[in-house]
Amino acid sequence: MNTLDASAKGVYLIAVTPFTDSGALDLDSTDRMVDFYLDRGATGLTILGILGEATKLTAEESRAFTRQVLRRVDGQVPVVVGASSAGFASMQELTRSVMDMGASGVMIAPASSVRTDDQILAYFDMVNETLGADVPWVLQDHPVSTGVQMSAAVELNIIRNSPGCVMLKHEDSPGLAKLSAIRAASARGDVRRVSILTGNGGGLFLPEELTRGADGAMTGFAYPEMMVDVCKAHVAGDIEKAHDIFDAYLPLARYEQQAGIGLAVRKHLLKERGAIASAMVRKPGPKLSAADLADIDRLTRRQAKRLDEIGASGK
Repeated sequence: MNTLDASAKGVYLIAVTPFTDSGALDLDSTDRMVDFYLDRGATGLTILGILGEATKLTAEESRAFTRQVLRRVDGQVPVVVGASSAGFASMQELTRSVMDMGASGVMIAPASSVRTDDQILAYFDMVNETLGADVPWVLQDHPVSTGVQMSAAVELNIIRNSPGCVMLKHEDSPGLAKLSAIRAASARGDVRRVSILTGNGGGLFLPEELTRGADGAMTGFAYPEMMVDVCKAHVAGDIEKAHDIFDAYLPLARYEQQAGIGLAVRKHLLKERGAIASAMVRKPGPKLSAADLADIDRLTRRQAKRLDEIGASGK
């Protein structure tokens, strides 16, 4: 098992959950999807996230999907499983189950009911107690979905209080100043250094986040090779190349991040690229119009042209 630790870096793809046209869990497409992500250089996978439609799965489906992903990955890369829950009993049950299967760690976001700094810190004290000392976990900061605003100071205190917290999934926006503050604190020795992977909108701020000290990305995009290649160029010190690659994909990445239909756009593109058999978004979910599909077709054609201009492969 690839146990998650604070040295994690690269691109951890937030995986979609494939369904058949009838809405059933599609485990055959799950294998295809895993192969697709790995072939494009994913450093790790994160499943049962918000855009993995985790809230639409039954408990048994969550376990079956996790089991299938882990079987297909077969230890090649770490796999993180979203285990956030309204109750600690279900969080503990899912965590124990997926860790026994071979997951590398779990991801936890604050409950939407917590608001004050004291409530947030008390909540994560209970998370530590629930998960136990041996489970590595990711602190997910995604106020758009949780409604919970965590300052840099609060996140630093969570890290101090949580030996098992080895990574921050940074999804606050605007959040560059927060990212800089957390990195500065670890550089001063005020707190141990943890991995920071960013999750803002399919990597919409990835070049800037890498410059501010992020170790990579943990988000989804139908063209994961964009994030992989941007990270590689940045690590090599070629910042301009990182921005050129990013710029070539930006119009399509922006389109995929539309509120409401973004997941439908991503699944459509993944189907077109052969990663999954169906673009089905489980109910309740959006459907793309003919005009949407025409937009996407135009954007993909223009993207291919830009990639040719900068000499990128667009695998």
